[in-house]
Amino acid sequence: MPRICRPVHLMDPLTAPEPEPVAGCDVCAALARQRTQAHAIGDKAKAVDCTIEIRRHPHPKAVRT
Repeated sequence: MPRICRPVHLMDPLTAPEPEPVAGCDVCAALARQRTQAHAIGDKAKAVDCTIEIRRHPHPKAVRT
């Protein structure tokens, strides 16, 4: 029976580059501050959680005119 799907390769959140917060977004800025504080106290779980939230936080698409 042939394969009907390809393998999925997921990023390791501990080794993936950290996303930059979107300029002008208060939510992203707050998450970036929390992530910095978590790194400072060695709370890797909190830092990864903030990174994931920044990555997943929705922003409106740019409107082309």
